[in-house]
Amino acid sequence: MSQQEQAWVDAARRGDRQAFGALVTAYQRPVFNLTYRMLGSMDEAEDAAQETFLRAYTRLDQYDPALKFSTWLFSIANHHCIDRLRKRRTTQISIDDNPVLENLESDVPLPEGSALDGEMRREMQGLLNQLEPEYRTPLILRYWEDLSYEEIAAALAVTVPAVKSRLFRARRQLADLYQNRPMSGAPAVRTTEATSRTRQSSGTRMMNFVAAGA
Repeated sequence: MSQQEQAWVDAARRGDRQAFGALVTAYQRPVFNLTYRMLGSMDEAEDAAQETFLRAYTRLDQYDPALKFSTWLFSIANHHCIDRLRKRRTTQISIDDNPVLENLESDVPLPEGSALDGEMRREMQGLLNQLEPEYRTPLILRYWEDLSYEEIAAALAVTVPAVKSRLFRARRQLADLYQNRPMSGAPAVRTTEATSRTRQSSGTRMMNFVAAGA
């Protein structure tokens, strides 16, 4: 945490709302990224992110300065997302009906490479949605937010070996899901050699991710 952020935290803990607003601005993107990847819905992720900051503001007196402020925020966001997931557990959302896919669609034509990248992102989100929260969260914090094992352990209140174990299992599960995913039933279309290479590259990047070492 930078000296500026530390100053904001100290001021916010003394009741400075403007300082807390600066913290919201600084951390809203990573918090939203976590809630979005956890919940798979833009609208629900926005609500969860707002609730995270509201809870953080009302619990500033409970913040432990020994932790990075972002780590504390991730912990609050994670617990809130898990509560939401438990409440909706009886309602399964299929990949075809997932709001993530709808929000990533665009009326603007994309270059072929960008479209394939978007397809890979949608596929990854679909795979993430099938993981249990205990495996989904460390994966997001590690690969999307680039947190260290120690930071993830602090956010989840577990040990570093537990983080490594969950990451290993998460990658194994993703690899299995990717290998066993249903293939599209769309009719074959003529592709150029460049298109074929791009698609192979996209698949390779996906498998490199799910098979990557911790």
